[in-house]
Amino acid sequence: MLDLVAVREGGSVADALAIALRTAQHAEALGFRRYWLAEHHNMEGIASSATAVLVGHIAAGTQHLRVGAGGIMLPNHAPLVVAEAFGTLAELYPGRIDLGLGRAPGTDRLTMHALRRDRLAETEHDFPRDVAELQTLLGPIQPGQQIVAMPGAGTQVPIWLLGSSLYSAQLAAERGLPYAFASHFAPRLLHPAVDMYRARFRPSDVLAKPYVMIGVPLIAAASDDEAELLASSTYQRVHGILSGHRSRLQPPAPHFMDQLLPQQRAAIGDFLGAAVIGGPDKVRRGLNALLQDSQADEFMLVCDIYDPALRLRSLDIAAAACAA
Repeated sequence: MLDLVAVREGGSVADALAIALRTAQHAEALGFRRYWLAEHHNMEGIASSATAVLVGHIAAGTQHLRVGAGGIMLPNHAPLVVAEAFGTLAELYPGRIDLGLGRAPGTDRLTMHALRRDRLAETEHDFPRDVAELQTLLGPIQPGQQIVAMPGAGTQVPIWLLGSSLYSAQLAAERGLPYAFASHFAPRLLHPAVDMYRARFRPSDVLAKPYVMIGVPLIAAASDDEAELLASSTYQRVHGILSGHRSRLQPPAPHFMDQLLPQQRAAIGDFLGAAVIGGPDKVRRGLNALLQDSQADEFMLVCDIYDPALRLRSLDIAAAACAA
């Protein structure tokens, strides 16, 4: 599961953090393998900006679940700081920490400048260089190595590359790293990116063959009609993203899509092209069809439901569908 730690309309940041922990504990009980947090900044409705802190919070409140960043937006951070933070987490929770890396800032340009004041201009060479530096810092200490991440060195925290385009697919293939594609918001490039990754993959010390995870927006309910109603919270969130008016996660709004212009509905549909929304039978069919179509090794579910209890029920339905 991928959690943006949504702040709900009428709720607080503290509420959002408590809901995230309860959701992670529920996901662990259902047999989910991973629980990742996404880094975003300067957004009223998202409380996951201090991603490494939240990873530690979720890991402390669970027992076996792998917890990680999906992802750390590397342009915002010095690789040494990331290595020390995730190295510390790896020492606290051995064998349970993942580090997904993205090359987008996860925010607006002004906020990006506030995050890294010394780095106002990014080039296409920065991300590969930073990934390589991070791999070195998390790997065994080499003879003569002058800068050592402590903690961090030797922890070999698993690194994933994240992407919504072809760029990271190619880099993940070249480095022999696992690849997570953001089809939960950029489904159009899913097949080109995954095909490129698999075709160009080079085995490495960490991975012998390609390994793909894809993001899947999920809204499951007792019936198709109820799922569509619950999904209106997601539709409102996506509409806000596309129109530049982000807000907190809103309660369900009956017939929300009917109130929009055709081009607005089409844009939301494109954004959620990989979504699985429906009752138990429709969810099972949808997940199976997506698996056959993508041949993904893992799904990363994104479940934006306003009512926390109905969000947990949605995960119950998804887990049952996967087990069927």
